[in-house]
Amino acid sequence: MDYRTEYEKWLNDPALNEEGKRELAAIAGDEKEIEYRFGAELAFGTAGMRGIIGYGTNMMNVYTVRRATQGLSEYVKTLGAAAMKRGVVISYDTRRKSDEFARAAAGVLAANGITAFLFADVHPVPMLSYAVRRLGTVAGIMITASHNPKEYNGYKVYGEDGAQMSPEPTEVVVGFIEKITDYFSVKEAARSSLIKKVPASVDKSYYKKLAKLTLSPEAVKKAGKTLKLVYTPVHGSGYVPVTTILKKLKINVTVVPEQVKKDTEFSTVEVPNPEFKETLSMGIALARKIDADVVFGTDPDSDRLGVAVKDDKGEFVALSGNQVGILLLDYILTRLKEDGKIPANGVVVKSFVTTGMAKAICDDFGVELVDVPVGFKFIGEKIKEYEADRSHTFLFGFEESCGYLRGTEGSRDKDAVVASMLCAEMVCYYTYKKQSVYGRLQDIYARYGYVLDRNVSIKYAGLNAMAEMNAVVDGCKSKKAEKFDIYNVVAVRDYSASVRRLADGTEETLDIPKTNAVYYELENGSFICVRPSGTEPKLKIYYSVRAKDEEAAEKAYERMKTAFEAFLK
Repeated sequence: MDYRTEYEKWLNDPALNEEGKRELAAIAGDEKEIEYRFGAELAFGTAGMRGIIGYGTNMMNVYTVRRATQGLSEYVKTLGAAAMKRGVVISYDTRRKSDEFARAAAGVLAANGITAFLFADVHPVPMLSYAVRRLGTVAGIMITASHNPKEYNGYKVYGEDGAQMSPEPTEVVVGFIEKITDYFSVKEAARSSLIKKVPASVDKSYYKKLAKLTLSPEAVKKAGKTLKLVYTPVHGSGYVPVTTILKKLKINVTVVPEQVKKDTEFSTVEVPNPEFKETLSMGIALARKIDADVVFGTDPDSDRLGVAVKDDKGEFVALSGNQVGILLLDYILTRLKEDGKIPANGVVVKSFVTTGMAKAICDDFGVELVDVPVGFKFIGEKIKEYEADRSHTFLFGFEESCGYLRGTEGSRDKDAVVASMLCAEMVCYYTYKKQSVYGRLQDIYARYGYVLDRNVSIKYAGLNAMAEMNAVVDGCKSKKAEKFDIYNVVAVRDYSASVRRLADGTEETLDIPKTNAVYYELENGSFICVRPSGTEPKLKIYYSVRAKDEEAAEKAYERMKTAFEAFLK
């Protein structure tokens, strides 16, 4: 692509809006910026597209949104008139231009004769996922960049099962998108009878479905009213649904008032990502002030949940996504076992970079554990598979990046609303049992052995960021790795080739969708994995370290990290 020619084409096209003309005129002398904006087209993958907001082919703007929606429209039209009538449901979060992009998507669908159901106000990922199945639409669109910085926005597509669209239909959609070379040729029908509001009954039904997933009604009844829970939506779409479901269960909740506002700038945090303790800092400050028991925080599209609890000294500690995951896993299986409801074919699904401790817990409860690639869509694929062949009963799915899903009543994507509900009742349950959540976590470590899970992100920038990250991962495949400091390498998994190579040279085939990642199995169950992020320009390195206690694990982690970073050079 000749980026300078494309830049001039956009700048001089009479269809470009005034905002776009001003923005592009302002960068006329910045060759590097022009190259970034027009040197590539914003990629549309199995997670949709995500990028910095601005004008250009490599940016998130109304023209790239229209083009993507036209591609989706062409796909829907191939499914026939009935599919077009069933339509597509659209939601959006509180980010910059989210509402504008959502309306544009609805207009393009309508212009193609496709019914578009549009939420009247911000709604999170899990409610969009649920609405797809509740309304019986053929697809869904979510305008969000999830936990990314405020400069980003994105476009995620869902299949008729409510999970993120599978790779096969996504490939068809991408084929249609790539045929559209004139970004200004796509038209909207802004006013059309085909654009309909999502009925209020969808929200009511969603809450009813979630309430069916509760596990400890007696404990909630005893402890819910006196529980002191602080919640922050971090200016995102989680405020209404999270507080609604907690109030329905009569669980006391105090909201951080400064972070309720739908603020496109997320002005009270550096990054709206509840994985970071800093993002929960205002919630923790309020919790200290009112002597609360627990702090929750959700990201802008409310698919991720961050949690902070009091330790044995009364100080708030932010739990990692892995720690919340194993607490929820242990709690769910404990309650199901106590009620005699663990099905013989029960299954838990997690991403392969998520803590190795899940295996020990599942083995102890006699529940199968299945690993999938990173991306909750792969957990959604497993749910669809199990429903089709009835081979397993899905109990819980989770990722280390603060994504959790219990059951199949509500969403088919990670759901911070149901996770908030379950974590709140989990706190009630342990309060009822006269134990703290932190104390339960220590009991889990004592029972199954201590595991320290950490991940390191290395930032990349520019047009070649993805190629450079993939090159690092590809380089690992040809390097021989026998040990990383104190831990010997037992086997290496090359997920791009679906091969597991043992230390003695023998090979096994991995029955898992291909993805570009290299995973080093270390002795005693520790592991290191490296992969490029699919949603932001970061190379992700995951460390899972088994040791006798936290102090030993921290020391081992530092040595492993130093050794692996040297290996990458």
